[in-house]
Amino acid sequence: MASALRKPAFLFDLDGTLIDSVYQHVLAWRDALEQENMSLPAWIIHRRIGMSGGLISSALQRETGRPVSLKTGEKLQKLHTKYYLKHIDQIKPLPGAKKLLAHLTSRSIPWTVATSSSLERAQHALKLLHVGSKIPVVTRDDVTHGKPDPDLFLAAADRLDVPIDHCMVVGDSVWDLLAAQRAGTLGIGVLSGGYGQEELLAAGAYRVYQDTADLFEHLDEVGVRETQ
Repeated sequence: MASALRKPAFLFDLDGTLIDSVYQHVLAWRDALEQENMSLPAWIIHRRIGMSGGLISSALQRETGRPVSLKTGEKLQKLHTKYYLKHIDQIKPLPGAKKLLAHLTSRSIPWTVATSSSLERAQHALKLLHVGSKIPVVTRDDVTHGKPDPDLFLAAADRLDVPIDHCMVVGDSVWDLLAAQRAGTLGIGVLSGGYGQEELLAAGAYRVYQDTADLFEHLDEVGVRETQ
């Protein structure tokens, strides 16, 4: 009975889920590619956002028709960080993000952030969201593999000390939802990162909402009741 009444825990992706930063990442990858004399349309780059930086750099090299080089991939990742940080002042929390996190905190519902970004790229966004030091954030620096591998979400559940099957992943990309499935937990999709509803459902989303503001209005649908 105690297990059945356990409150759910939430594992949030960051970029495109809580923070409006997807297109800044797209532009940063495009600039990184162009510095290395490679070029891709922004829409192709967008389709890879949400994967780990290493996988993105390999995938983008492959899309250009060039042989995949680990050395070039590492350089692209560094350039991506450099150009992304130039856009850092443009990013803002997505509608409802701070309100949702504050509500979960007020209800003593466990939550954290699990992001494919490095701490260097993520820390400004975390400050905008008022994510304090008591929240056990997991970044790409903390795990062996990023999304779509399940490592980030497994580590996040472990840091919350909540079984992974009592957690729900909230993410904007197919890579979030694939990682959630591989971790053995439910995935909730949001459209705020640019993926379509059908894509997110096909990748395993249990429910899909417009953004975190929409999710906040429908928390009862994912097991958060007014009286727990």
